[in-house]
Amino acid sequence: MPKQIPSSLTDFNAYRNGSEYLGVADVELPNLEAMTQTLSGAGIAGEIEIPILGLFGSMTTTINWRTLDKATFKLARLEAQQIDFRGSIQGFDTGSSTITHTPLKVTMRVLPKNTNLGSLTTGNPMESGNELEVIYIKIIYDGVTVTEIDRFNYICIIDGVDYSAKIRANLGE
Repeated sequence: MPKQIPSSLTDFNAYRNGSEYLGVADVELPNLEAMTQTLSGAGIAGEIEIPILGLFGSMTTTINWRTLDKATFKLARLEAQQIDFRGSIQGFDTGSSTITHTPLKVTMRVLPKNTNLGSLTTGNPMESGNELEVIYIKIIYDGVTVTEIDRFNYICIIDGVDYSAKIRANLGE
């Protein structure tokens, strides 16, 4: 049976507020760590950490720059901003024995959390960066939304399932 085997991120570009190119950087995407509640008591052999559907702990993303750049300070503004990362994932199609390219888009609305100005050492990168709190994230893989989390609007869609739909309905939204 033919398979698509992803191999690497060929490249990506970063944009601020839709179209402003940010520059050359490395990015650490946020972890999706569900908030949990410990369930224990009669009829349960021990404890179970149950995820609270649709709720997540703090999600942060870090953008690492080689040197201080205008983008470092733009992302340090004390306001919500949108960042788009648009990339291409290279893979291999085992059926046709061809190299493939799959589009990836990660959109985040962020608030500044920490701005690392880096260090000054002659002839070396400064290793500055921005740590940002993620309040919204949407991941589109090959044209399909695979994740969308909007923390202020109770949206939590993962692999096509909206885990917060019932919560929104119960809240009258």
